[in-house]
Amino acid sequence: MRILIATDAWHPQINGVVRTNEQLRAGLKRFGAEVSFIAPVSNRSIPCPTYPEIRLSYITQRHIHQAIMKFRPDYIHISTEGPIGFAVRTYCLERQINFTTSYHTRFPEYLAARFPMPLSWSYAFLRRFHNAGTGLMVATKSLANELTDRGFNNISIWTRGVNTSVFRPNNSKLFGTRQPVFLYVGRVSIEKNIEAFLNLDLPGIKIVVGDGPQLQQMKRRYPHVLFTGNKEGEELAQHYASASVFVFPSLTDTFGVVLLEAMASGVPIAAYPVTGPKDIVLQGVTGILDNDLRSAALNALSLDSNKCRMESLNYSWAESTKQFLNNIKNSHWVPEEDIDRIGQLQSHIP
Repeated sequence: MRILIATDAWHPQINGVVRTNEQLRAGLKRFGAEVSFIAPVSNRSIPCPTYPEIRLSYITQRHIHQAIMKFRPDYIHISTEGPIGFAVRTYCLERQINFTTSYHTRFPEYLAARFPMPLSWSYAFLRRFHNAGTGLMVATKSLANELTDRGFNNISIWTRGVNTSVFRPNNSKLFGTRQPVFLYVGRVSIEKNIEAFLNLDLPGIKIVVGDGPQLQQMKRRYPHVLFTGNKEGEELAQHYASASVFVFPSLTDTFGVVLLEAMASGVPIAAYPVTGPKDIVLQGVTGILDNDLRSAALNALSLDSNKCRMESLNYSWAESTKQFLNNIKNSHWVPEEDIDRIGQLQSHIP
C-alpha cells in the first residue's frame, strides 16, 4: 500500500504538525505501508509573512504531477492548507482523484490575531478546501463538533500520541528543588496567548521552552522569566521532568501534543477549558481547567504526578496510526480489495 502525504509543515520547523507527520510516517512504515511526502524540504520556499520560521514553498503543478506519477500512490492525504496542500488538491480535483485532509491549525484565529480579517472569511475558505475531499481528520471530538457547526463535512477523529519512553518522570532538577517551577513549551507567538502565562503572579519561577517571532520581544519585556530556546529529545524531556506544573495558555490549539508530553513526564496541567485541554485533561486528576489561569496553576501543584503518567499511557502513536488507517478504510472511495490490505496492516499494531 502506497500513501502519499502532502504537507507544508516539515523539518526544520518544530511544531505539533511536524511531530505528528513524522510519527505517522514512522508508524505507517513500521506496519508495512510505503509512504512518500511532498514537503517544503525538497522545494524552493520563502518565509511566511510575520512568521519566518514557517516556509511557504514555490511549487508548480508540473512538480506535483511528476511526484505523484513517480510514486503512484494508492491514497493521497493532504495535511495542510498551504501552497503544497492547495496544489495537490487542485491536481486531484482536476483528475477526479479522491483524497483526505486533516485540520491541524486554527488559521482563521491565527490570521485574526495579526490582521483585521473576519473569521467568517477564513472559515469559508477552509470549508471549501476541506469539503472537496472525501474525509476530514481532526484530533478531538470537541473540534469535530465545532467544525460540524461551521459546515465542514465527513469528519473523523485522528488523535495523537506520546513517546512515553522519552517523556517520563525522572530525577531531573534543572531549576532547583525548593520552589515551584511553572513551564511552558511551544512557539513564542501571539496566537499562543503566551502573555496570559507570563503575566501571572505565581510563586517560584517561570520557564519558556521554544522559539518564535515574539521571542526577543518577550525576553525584553519579561526579564525575570527564563527563556531557553528550542529543546529536543532527552534535553526537552529533562525540562518537562523538572517542572512542577505545565501551563498551557493557548485558546486556539486543536490538540496540544505538549500536554501529553507533560503528563507522560508526571507533570499536571493548568489550562483554560477550551478545545484541546478539555479533550485531554481529566479535571482535578491530571490537571486543572479554569478561566482563572492563575488559580488553575496554583491548584495543579497539589495533583498526583503518578496519575498524570498513568493517563498518558492511554495515548500511543501506534493507536494514532491505527486511527489514520481506519479513517482511510471508512472513506467511501476505498476499493473493496484494499479493505483487507488495511486490515492486515492494522493487525500488526499492538
